[in-house]
Amino acid sequence: MKIYNTLTTQKEEFKPIEPGKVRMYVCGPTVYNFIHIGNARPMIVFDTFRRYMEYKGYEVNYVSNFTDVDDKIIKKANEEGVDADTIAKRYTEECKKDMKSLNVRPATTHPQATKEIDGMIDMISTLIEKGHAYAAADGTVYFRTRSFAPYGKLSHKNIDDLRSGERELKVTGEEQKEDPLDFVLWKPKKEGEPYWESPWCQGRPGWHIECSVMSKRYLGDEIDIHAGGEDLIFPHHENEIAQSEAANGKPFARYWMHNAFLNIDNVKMSKSLNNFLLVRDIIGKYDPQVLRFFMLSAHYRSPLNFSAELMEAAKNGFERMTECAAKCSRIAEKSGDAMTAEETAAHAGTEEFVKKFEAAMEDDCNTADALSAMFELVKYINTSLNENSTGAFAKALLEKLTLLADICGLDLMPKAEALDSEVEALIAERGQARKDKNFARADEIRDQLLAMGIELKDTREGVTWKRIN
Repeated sequence: MKIYNTLTTQKEEFKPIEPGKVRMYVCGPTVYNFIHIGNARPMIVFDTFRRYMEYKGYEVNYVSNFTDVDDKIIKKANEEGVDADTIAKRYTEECKKDMKSLNVRPATTHPQATKEIDGMIDMISTLIEKGHAYAAADGTVYFRTRSFAPYGKLSHKNIDDLRSGERELKVTGEEQKEDPLDFVLWKPKKEGEPYWESPWCQGRPGWHIECSVMSKRYLGDEIDIHAGGEDLIFPHHENEIAQSEAANGKPFARYWMHNAFLNIDNVKMSKSLNNFLLVRDIIGKYDPQVLRFFMLSAHYRSPLNFSAELMEAAKNGFERMTECAAKCSRIAEKSGDAMTAEETAAHAGTEEFVKKFEAAMEDDCNTADALSAMFELVKYINTSLNENSTGAFAKALLEKLTLLADICGLDLMPKAEALDSEVEALIAERGQARKDKNFARADEIRDQLLAMGIELKDTREGVTWKRIN
């Protein structure tokens, strides 16, 4: 497995700290609203990466946090006249619902910032003892950025160039900093805000410290992979490195993976532009699996453009896979014979596509090429399988296709739906009309079913149907 490491700006062969095990931390959302599709991209991408590593036999300890104390949460709580904890709990649960819809598996651990305050106070105390942090007169604790010599190694920024932001920092009222580049580890409470007791003041942690503490607690001082959106490289991940390595005296993460931005109709998603799309907005119109398929259709390090046209293309692509799986499933219901010699040879031919899939995933989790390999397999199956094939052959092909789909988190076998007795009767009547060559009546029934939201498709193996609204 080769991973593009943001730290070194090159692809590197993945070598875990402990053989056979992966310690991975992925920055999660701030829970003040429903998650947007930008949040969904890293969730889906790194869930897929995790699934592949487990497929390859690794034991993956996968940690992804919920930031449940933040200015945005407090603002939302004040707007609604409730406490911040109410907002955080509500949207944590809503986030979990959306993740489940997108078939994103729960992390090994989902730590919450408010449950880790003691650990944050301990790490901040250690940083003060080591001279990497200091408390100002009002109780604010700052990290001495220049005390950490390698600062800027992840974002590849020169610390002296960062002084250009000095004027901006001064207008925030943080003149008490020793250096404009210093960042907050702990800050005093304001009226109406949640707070915790600390040696410095009643207050709450800065944003950056939480991930350093939660990663240390659940994964150890040094981890294999840290991941998240590219917007987190600076300053969040840069500050995490500084805090963690200054406190622990060890390298923080060996590999850093970052997904690119998601645009809406070729424009960066932004609330100010009113093009801010929630996952709920999209899965109300499309099967959540189509959204997941769409997110995997581009390499994670490439910008991804969201549009109605591209979602329709994703829907059509996903349906090609589900229709192939349905075809296999129908023929697999046959009882009796084992595969013929010809079928055995044909089944062996599927290994070519499995190898292509694996090669794509081994090349820095290239899901776009992995899906291409799956489409090649679909084409191969459709060519090799017909109504005369054995059930055993169909079942074996289905297992191969669903194996790869499962790695991508794609469910090609939707739950069986019960048809109304009226619909069942109409489908049966249409079948009889076709046998009787009463095609006018058959077409009439098709149109009637279409108006009811049932689309029929005639195949060599029989009639299939799906709901379209």
